[in-house]
Amino acid sequence: MRFFPIFLRLAGRTVLVSGAGEVSAAKIRLLLKSEATIRVFGAWPCDAVREWAEAGRLDFHESRAEAADLKGAVLVYAANDDLEEDRRVAALARDAGVAFNIVDNLDESEFLTPAIVDRDPVTVAIGTEGTAPVLARRIKAGIEEMLPSNTGILARIGAGFRSNVSHLSSAARRSFWSRYFGGDGERALALGGETAVAETLASLASSQDSIRETEAGHVSFVGAGPGDPDLLTMQARRALHDADVVLHDRLVAPEILELVRREAEVVCVGKTGFGKSWKQKDINALIVGHALAGKTVARVKSGDPSVFGRLDEETDALIEAGISYTTVPGITAASAAAASIGASLTQRGRNSALTILTGHDVKGFAEQDWAKLARPGSAAAIYMGVKAARFIAGRLLMHGAAADTPVTIAANVSRANRQMTTTTLAGLAALSDERAITGPAVLLYGIAPKQAAAIAAEPHFLKAEAI
Repeated sequence: MRFFPIFLRLAGRTVLVSGAGEVSAAKIRLLLKSEATIRVFGAWPCDAVREWAEAGRLDFHESRAEAADLKGAVLVYAANDDLEEDRRVAALARDAGVAFNIVDNLDESEFLTPAIVDRDPVTVAIGTEGTAPVLARRIKAGIEEMLPSNTGILARIGAGFRSNVSHLSSAARRSFWSRYFGGDGERALALGGETAVAETLASLASSQDSIRETEAGHVSFVGAGPGDPDLLTMQARRALHDADVVLHDRLVAPEILELVRREAEVVCVGKTGFGKSWKQKDINALIVGHALAGKTVARVKSGDPSVFGRLDEETDALIEAGISYTTVPGITAASAAAASIGASLTQRGRNSALTILTGHDVKGFAEQDWAKLARPGSAAAIYMGVKAARFIAGRLLMHGAAADTPVTIAANVSRANRQMTTTTLAGLAALSDERAITGPAVLLYGIAPKQAAAIAAEPHFLKAEAI
């Protein structure tokens, strides 16, 4: 990011605005929401600036700003609607070491003012670094609808109650505030005003106090999907946000982990094919240990936890330890890959069944019912199959599968670096350089891309010869 978002304390500090016309008035109107001391310099003030000055809301000088005027200022706005004058003021600010903004001139500004949703003390700032003001306004409108007008009132009342729940564990505090902001506080405010809100806070705190701090935690097995955060379920997002500890596989996309709370402990317990990996017993022990300590744990797995995710081994460990758990399904790679190529995993008249299988098991290359898979019209989603490509192709051809059976290799599905390779079963047999396919991949055997999808995603498709 070119501009780092930050909230600056302005109470009792000076912001200088150069310009007194309509251009500056728009910025001053925002600044008046803060507790800053506002000093405005410029000739021919507009009506709004004159009225604010007469009301004592700002300090107005009917002259241009000079170097001495910047003393003590923390921000400078150059809003003269005159580029040369704006640049002169910006140069003064630069010499004085004060951050400046030239209104409507992103390239020459040191900071910018985002679109703001104001629910004081809750403030949402939206920035597009000047690239898409219309998009910023659309986002702002959506957030305005999402945050009720009473959000600020609830936040202020809640802030005064924080010390009353400081003795609770972090998990208990999150549960308390989730209930308050999740509806209890708003209902109380609507029914009985601020007095009822205070009573509700006390009642919620009492109920949390009665919960034993020594209770075991809870584990959520979260399906992270193929990588695109937009494909996460709402339940998965909540589990990531609520977690004290996040234990994730190596294939979980960084964009997914960005949704985790900053305070949470995040540990990669990934397994690497043919490389150094966490042992399953150690992962089990880590999950159980955190849960027994009362932590809320999110065990995050790429795709869907129930598809080649060793889910049973980890849930068995939790059952043995008496720990509760839930499973949050995710979009598995086969579904995401089929969607990416505009195809269906099943098709009337082609295949009435889909086989989901792995190219590897604990003993190495995995044996399957090759004769059944080799029948005309069969379709399969083969996980962990790139390194086993020669083995898989050889077995299928040996059992009579047609050499021209389509195979689609989908790697990094739904991610920016996604890669779709189309070939045939005979071409798959020639796949000897696994470096041609990078990242997590699934082989769609017997399934070819729809032509329109291949054209739409052409930059991401490789011809069979490329492998």
